[in-house]
Amino acid sequence: MSAVKTIGQVINELIPGKFANLGKVLPSGSLEVRRLKSRAVLFYWRSTIGGKTERVTIGHYDSDASPKALKPTIKGYSIAAAMRAAETLAQKHQDNKPAGGYPALVAAQKESKQKAAADKHEAAKQTLQNLLNDYCHHLEALGRVAFKDARSIFKLHVIEAWPKIAALPANEVTGEQIADMMRRVLELGKGRTANKLRSYVRAAYQTARAARSKASIPVHFKAYNVVTNPAADTEPDESQNKADKNPLTVDQLRTYWNAIKAAPGFRGAVLRLHLLTGGQRIEQLVNLLSSNVTGDSILLYDGKGRPGKPPRPHTVPLIQTAAAALLDCKPQGHFALSTDGGKTHLGAVTLSAWAVEAAADIPDFQAKRIRSGVETLLASVGVSTEIRGRLQSHGIAGVQARHYDGHDYLAEKRKALETLHKLLNQKPASNVTPIKKRA
Repeated sequence: MSAVKTIGQVINELIPGKFANLGKVLPSGSLEVRRLKSRAVLFYWRSTIGGKTERVTIGHYDSDASPKALKPTIKGYSIAAAMRAAETLAQKHQDNKPAGGYPALVAAQKESKQKAAADKHEAAKQTLQNLLNDYCHHLEALGRVAFKDARSIFKLHVIEAWPKIAALPANEVTGEQIADMMRRVLELGKGRTANKLRSYVRAAYQTARAARSKASIPVHFKAYNVVTNPAADTEPDESQNKADKNPLTVDQLRTYWNAIKAAPGFRGAVLRLHLLTGGQRIEQLVNLLSSNVTGDSILLYDGKGRPGKPPRPHTVPLIQTAAAALLDCKPQGHFALSTDGGKTHLGAVTLSAWAVEAAADIPDFQAKRIRSGVETLLASVGVSTEIRGRLQSHGIAGVQARHYDGHDYLAEKRKALETLHKLLNQKPASNVTPIKKRA
């Protein structure tokens, strides 16, 4: 009768490529070994699942390991350690039997890892930089002129100045980090820009946050998973939000008018149109479409309204002299104010530069002073705040004005523009006799 071989002997006598059963494993299956062509030996946990034999690799056999060692060494497993590992696999299989046993558990773990990797990859795209860029694209799609300003500020004062923060997931950026961005801009002496940075970042986060409940916001904003607005935790520098009130005086407006009223060509015509329509925002005026020109009015689109809203249509009546100026601009093609037949519109910077050249005799002239000068002049002769606001599209406040007042105010705006034209052509009174003081 031959002696029973020990497990060690079974392993030593293994032929390369052959499996050998080393014993049952509780609660199910068995421990097997196999010698490779390289002479190395591998342990396996073997089980039958749904009538199909499955082998799960445990690891290499370490013949030098202590027979009692229950944990693997650097080189591999002792027989006892391999049996312990097989029992662990068998228990996992038993616990997961209702769902398909160990193979189903492995498949679920693989799927979970793939999902985690996909989530990580997706999260890597939902950075602060991408949120800010997406917000600028959103503003542009809405026709909001602010997208250019926002894009420039984000590029200079976030993406280039703070690349590590810009690369963070947007929903991990803190209010303190945004405050640090604002502080840097303040220290550069650009207080107003710091406040604009805060405002634009706040609006970008609010857009992403609102995407969960507002169907008009593109769905890709939901992917940023923004639930709080870190920019809302920051405070603006109120001292930097003071209005830059430096309107042209009535005499300066008349000086400017006298410089442009007979100026030849397209340049003179477009400067006259700008002034005689009440100093409309230059960015909006140069975007005037030929299709929005009629004989007695033009239709502009005001993109400086409430965040998330499309540009508001703004009709400006044309008095006779303004209509003549527009005719001299020779509108054709897509854009009415153009030097290439309407293919592209006149640049706002170009129009502003032409105004500066024409106003060479006015100290510290800036084109924006025309707009505030017109409003100040009209206010001085009793044109109401309501009409001045509607003429220059300052916005419509209040529920009644926005939703119930359907009057177009064209007659009132036309009357204000006629008043402006009359005042521009008036000569300063020179026959005023000073009142003598009584003795």
